[in-house]
Amino acid sequence: MSAAPRDELKWLTRRPIAHRGLHDMNKKVWENTLPAFSAAIAGNYAIECDVHLTKDGEVIVFHDDVLDRLAGREGRICDLTLAEAQALTIGTTQDHAPSLRQMLDLVAGRVPLVIELKGIEGQDEGLVAAVAKELKTYQGEAAIMSFDHHLIRRFRSDAPGVVAGLTAEGTSAADMEKHFAMLAHDVDFVSYNFHHLPNPFISFFRTVLNRPVITWTVRSAEEKAVSDMHAQQITFEGFIPDSVIA
Repeated sequence: MSAAPRDELKWLTRRPIAHRGLHDMNKKVWENTLPAFSAAIAGNYAIECDVHLTKDGEVIVFHDDVLDRLAGREGRICDLTLAEAQALTIGTTQDHAPSLRQMLDLVAGRVPLVIELKGIEGQDEGLVAAVAKELKTYQGEAAIMSFDHHLIRRFRSDAPGVVAGLTAEGTSAADMEKHFAMLAHDVDFVSYNFHHLPNPFISFFRTVLNRPVITWTVRSAEEKAVSDMHAQQITFEGFIPDSVIA
């Protein structure tokens, strides 16, 4: 399957993308929680979130491999069942880690979603297929992406028809070589560290392939101005950008 045509991806770059939802840098509204997603919807922002595979093959919305920063306990997210992961309270709140299904039910197509798959090699077999299963009946605009090349290699086979991207960073020749190698897997878009722009890979991706580039993680209007010179949209946190759809 070849990458999606550019016109079919305009939804991906129409609005700023709230990084892990519209949280307040984990003061009262924590990242990747239903209140953060509700705030993003209220602000008319697209949403970026992170998912892991649970011990019983389900999908939980959670960023880190380990539990200490977000849940205040030892252990790994991949060693928990979905029920155990959902029982986690996040940070200083009483909010729980949501399943991907809970998150999809909340958003319900009101704003676009960009779902980053967080791999733990050797512990994530079936993650791509599990996310694709949840998205199969979802009535809204959604994309998947990952840093993890072993997951990206499974996007087209395990998530056919789902808009799929590469999350990336770096400026070295070795970085460029790794990123160019991923083009063999027909990635539809790239989400790149804006601190590492411009670079030959992103220039080729935008100008030669004519495919969209979004950036992460932009934290001020000044940083947005830099990102805007090299990419079509930002993934942001820590400030409130204009949410008007172009």
